[in-house]
Amino acid sequence: MSLARTLLAGRRGRLTLLGVILAVSSALPLAGPQVLRAFIDQAVAGEPIAVLALIAGTYVAVALVGQALAVAATYGATQLAWTVTNDLRGTLLRHVMTLDLSYHGTHPPGELIERTDGDVTALSTFVSSFVVRIVGSGLTLVAVLVVVLLEDWRVGLGMVGFAALAAVTIARQRTSAVPQATQRRAAVAELFGEIEERLAGAEDLRANGGGGHALRRFHQATALVYRRAKRAALATKRIYLITMAVFVAGGTLSLAAGTALYRTGAISLGTVYLLFRYTSLLREPLEEISTELQQVQGAVAGFVRVNQLLAQRPSVTDTGERMLPAGALPVELDGVGFAYRDGGPVLDGVTLRVPAGGVLGVVGRTGSGKTTLARLLLRLADPTDGVVRVGGVDLREVQLAALRARIGFVTQDVQLFAASVRDNLTLFGAVAADDARLAEVLDSLGLGGWRRDLPDGLDTTLGAGGAGMSAGQAQLLAFARVFLRDPGVVILDEAASRLDPDTEARIERATDMLLAGRTAIIIAHRLATVDRADEILVLEKGRIAEHGARAGLSADQESRYARLLATNLAGVAS
Repeated sequence: MSLARTLLAGRRGRLTLLGVILAVSSALPLAGPQVLRAFIDQAVAGEPIAVLALIAGTYVAVALVGQALAVAATYGATQLAWTVTNDLRGTLLRHVMTLDLSYHGTHPPGELIERTDGDVTALSTFVSSFVVRIVGSGLTLVAVLVVVLLEDWRVGLGMVGFAALAAVTIARQRTSAVPQATQRRAAVAELFGEIEERLAGAEDLRANGGGGHALRRFHQATALVYRRAKRAALATKRIYLITMAVFVAGGTLSLAAGTALYRTGAISLGTVYLLFRYTSLLREPLEEISTELQQVQGAVAGFVRVNQLLAQRPSVTDTGERMLPAGALPVELDGVGFAYRDGGPVLDGVTLRVPAGGVLGVVGRTGSGKTTLARLLLRLADPTDGVVRVGGVDLREVQLAALRARIGFVTQDVQLFAASVRDNLTLFGAVAADDARLAEVLDSLGLGGWRRDLPDGLDTTLGAGGAGMSAGQAQLLAFARVFLRDPGVVILDEAASRLDPDTEARIERATDMLLAGRTAIIIAHRLATVDRADEILVLEKGRIAEHGARAGLSADQESRYARLLATNLAGVAS
């Protein structure tokens, strides 16, 4: 309920106006039978045609006004539903972006898309249907019961009993059907995740003959969706049949009571029609509620899953208030250890200091903890032991935005978006830079010719994932992002591994420019990458195996770094 209150905050005016429209539109259907009763009774009494025509005109006017109000209520409810749920999508997206990398590792993008869009769409449909159909029908239901009780208390009590029985039946059946709806939505999310993973790996699957396996997994996922959807549909049909049985019994009793009262002369023929029509009006809102039950099930399931997602808490919280100083920043790790929740230690007792303006090369085998070290410096995770300091400040005391503005990160896997060159460089305005500055940075990196050849200049839209660009151009564009931010610390994670020799030479020049006056940590898989490092850190199974000046370690044939160099040279020679 707190989520609903948050989403509806600031919309009381709209809700009030919508409530008024709903109240009037729900009451108008009761006027129609009253007008028709008058028409029937006046016709039986032999009133002139003019009188009957006036009554008929009144009926038409009431019907037109009712339709207009129904349209207004539907429009208002739908607009409110989409406004609220679009806000919810934004809330979910922002929340998902803050969750730990370990959470994203166990929940594929396809599943998260279904959670942030599919479940919210179900909620949107439910909100608009709930307001117009369920709430409106509920108001009509109550109004019908009150009017019938005023007309004849005996028939009214019968209708109250019928409505109570139907309401209890629907409520019980709805509760029993929610688990099936929840399981169906979970199966759909799994299917989306399966599709996303297979599409992302389509090239490898086709090249290595994995298509059959992918199809089998897809068929298994769709079969699960089918089985769960069938169970949910059967639960809904069962509800419908039980509810219809109650309707038939109630309608029969109501018609019998009206006929009996008419024969005794207690009511007029017009009143018989009135009671019959009110019985239909009583039945219609209950049928609406029953029909919308499937939407309610999906919405409840979606609401549960949305709350489950919002209940996931990131381990990294943005509670810091301090800022980092300008210029090159020293980096310090003091007894740092890190372990994922379900695994052993990735880093253990790492202590080191990189002075301001220093360059540290980090090498080690795959799984030694190099990438985790970078994540801790960017505060994508917090150490489980020890302290990480940048500029002499514990990173947990620094605002996340301020921290990431002062630390630049370039990896070999560049993420480019289906957006303009300008938006890709500034990450949609996260970095303030005018077009002259963007052009200057691109030209300095050797991308001037590429920039001038763009059909729409900086407004040119890049393809998703950098389609249409070479790997080298994409890598240089990533370097341009860092230049624009002017950080005090730069982390390069094998940033030149994808490049051809000519482009690599340009990257080497750009790297020299980038490192000038900044602290740098170069994570290398190829040892040639760390030739410009002042010091070398060798990690092994999350521990410091060796740390010292690069020149000294290179000269010491007994050092681990020297042996790694020898192994690397032997591999190149072969």
